[in-house]
Amino acid sequence: MLEFDLIARIRARAAVRDDVVLGIGDDCALLAPPPGMQLAVTMDTLNAGVHFPPETAPYDIGWKALAVNLSDLAAMGASPAWCTVSLSLPEATDAFIDGFSDGFLSLAQQHQFALIGGDTTQGPLSISVTAQGLIEPGMALRRDGAKVGDTIWVSGTLGDAAAALAQWKHGKTMHPTLRARLDRPTPRVALGRALRGIATSCIDISDGLLADLAHICRASGVGACVHATALPASSALCEVFSDDERYRLQASGGDDYELCFTAGAERSDEIHALALQLGLPLTCVGKIEDGHQVRYDDVDFAMTEFGYQHFVNTFSSKV
Repeated sequence: MLEFDLIARIRARAAVRDDVVLGIGDDCALLAPPPGMQLAVTMDTLNAGVHFPPETAPYDIGWKALAVNLSDLAAMGASPAWCTVSLSLPEATDAFIDGFSDGFLSLAQQHQFALIGGDTTQGPLSISVTAQGLIEPGMALRRDGAKVGDTIWVSGTLGDAAAALAQWKHGKTMHPTLRARLDRPTPRVALGRALRGIATSCIDISDGLLADLAHICRASGVGACVHATALPASSALCEVFSDDERYRLQASGGDDYELCFTAGAERSDEIHALALQLGLPLTCVGKIEDGHQVRYDDVDFAMTEFGYQHFVNTFSSKV
């Protein structure tokens, strides 16, 4: 498929928004942001063999490429608005482009998210998405607001995606439930919006709970204590992995794309009510403390000792 045919195929299927003055097809997109709103901007890159197995279905690659960016917007409490995508492809086949577009645009439509442009090139399979969202001034969820005494919460369950990736890397068949969490993460956009005014800090869990919680702690100048037995686990994860393996995957595996947030202890009833309202488990897993360490079951870790690190390509948790 030629580049311009590829662009035309994607353009024909992309949704539009009233605030997109000019979308795909020109040198730039033209946008008309609502007056008085702030712009939240994020960008993520996914590479075959790192973020997903090379044999992953094109639909799932498209879905995940957008989902991880939506997760960043969710962590800030922003409403999704527009995005661009850059595709590096070994070969632009009709089957790949149609499948990728189906996954990407299906998720985009769920969130009224407009694809407004991008770029294509030939090369190893890699996808970069830049996403923009809108948020009212002073309402963004940030990493630097956690206070001593706050409780630490996570959404959903942890460790499923990392477990699937671990199975793949060891040549094992991925459990279907675990693989679904790896291939199609659910960005918690509604939760992010609902946490504004409740959470004191928030981050999405991409590199592992302890690593991402450490970002909150560094930004806020605090420490934290997390309890392994409190971490929410799916029945599939418990079925396939031992407790010790499960705790490691949940703490430092990454690719969850759930939200980790802190809130005053007095907000617990509000958060439980929110969980019922959204139909989404929200679990208290620990507490913010004074200090500069993250304690995991009473073992102290420096804030650089865990989580996925791309340039060493290994999970470095000492748990």
